[in-house]
Amino acid sequence: MKKKTLLLLLALVLVIGGVIGGSLAWLTDTTNDVVNIFTTSGIDITLEESEDLDLTMVPGYTIEKDPMVTVLDGSEDCWLFVKLEKSANFDNFLSYVIADGWTQGDGTNIPSNVFYRAVMSEDAVKNFGVLKDDEVTVLCTVTQAMMEALNVDIYPKLTVTAYASQYYKNNTEAFSAAEAWANIGN
Repeated sequence: MKKKTLLLLLALVLVIGGVIGGSLAWLTDTTNDVVNIFTTSGIDITLEESEDLDLTMVPGYTIEKDPMVTVLDGSEDCWLFVKLEKSANFDNFLSYVIADGWTQGDGTNIPSNVFYRAVMSEDAVKNFGVLKDDEVTVLCTVTQAMMEALNVDIYPKLTVTAYASQYYKNNTEAFSAAEAWANIGN
């Protein structure tokens, strides 16, 4: 009988424990997830020129040459640079003037054949001509004999290259143009 009483008593404790334990409710709460997806940024530029340009030299004439640098929409604020490299004989035959809005390098931190400007993402205009009036001028001092001495290997050449570097070091501090040029590694 003791066993039956003990089993009955144990069964009763389990039933009462289940009723009491089952009726207790704990207050809880859970938030929705906050998911942060970090995206990339960048600077995209293009350098284009008309393909059908007639680059024939005639003394005293201007020749259309229209390199255009564009900072594409979606690019971060940047320093935009153009480097103009002339062949050794270029200045004997041709001249040009840089377009408005460009600042010439000082020859120390930025080479003097490099020109630059700041371009902000909110700027309305993001395409820039490189040469004033999109032209080069054949010097009046060029003679027939000078031109006859040329061949395809030594024709005067002007090479334009564009570069861009981010404008800001961090949320508040901008790179100087010289620091940005150094970032490019030229």
